[in-house]
Amino acid sequence: MKKKILVITLCLAIAFSLAACKKKEEQPPVPQTGPMTGPMMPPGQMPPGQMPPGQMPPGQMPPGQQMGKTGMMMPKGKSQVVIPGSVKGKWNAAKIIFEDKVSKTKQEYTIKLNSDFKIPNSNIKIHVGEFLPDFKMDGLNLTSGSNELRNPALGIRVFDNDKQIFPAPGKQWGWLFSKVPSIHPFEHPKYGITLKEGLKKG
Repeated sequence: MKKKILVITLCLAIAFSLAACKKKEEQPPVPQTGPMTGPMMPPGQMPPGQMPPGQMPPGQMPPGQQMGKTGMMMPKGKSQVVIPGSVKGKWNAAKIIFEDKVSKTKQEYTIKLNSDFKIPNSNIKIHVGEFLPDFKMDGLNLTSGSNELRNPALGIRVFDNDKQIFPAPGKQWGWLFSKVPSIHPFEHPKYGITLKEGLKKG
C-alpha cells in the first residue's frame, strides 16, 4: 500500500514539473525598452529610417543652402561685392604671379584694380576686380571685415581667346587668396595664377 502511494506521489510530482516547464516555454519574451525610445538599440545606432536630431540624410542639405568646396555652407543666389568705407579707395593695384607650367617659369605682374591685362606671349587675358584685405562672406555679400591684411583676396576673371575660363560659367568673380592659395584656385593644364599681395594707394 505504501509503495502505491509513493509511486502515485512521484507521478504527480513529475506531471507538475513538466506542466510548469511547458508554461514557461509558452510565455513570449518581453522586449526591453528604454524611456520613450521603444525597443532598445545598440549604443550609437538609430532605428531604421530615423536620423539623430539636427542631422540631415547623406547628400541632402537644408533648403536654400549648398555645400562649397571648402565644406562651408554657401547660400544660394547671386553674390555681390560690397566695399566698406574703411577699405574703399585705399588700394589701387595687386601683384599676381603667372606660372607657365610648360616652360616651368614664373613671372610677377602688377595690375591696377578694375582693369584688363593681357599676359605677354599667351592668349590669356585677366580682368582684375576688387582687392579685399580681410575677405569675409556675409550672406550673399562678399566684403572685407577690416582694412587689415588678415585674409587678402583678389577678384578676377580669366579669358583664353576671349572665352571666360575662370570662374565657372554663371559666376561673376573667381577669388585668389594669398594666404591660402589652395582655396578655389585657378586651375589650368598650362598656366597658374596666384595672388602675391595688394598695393595701397600712395
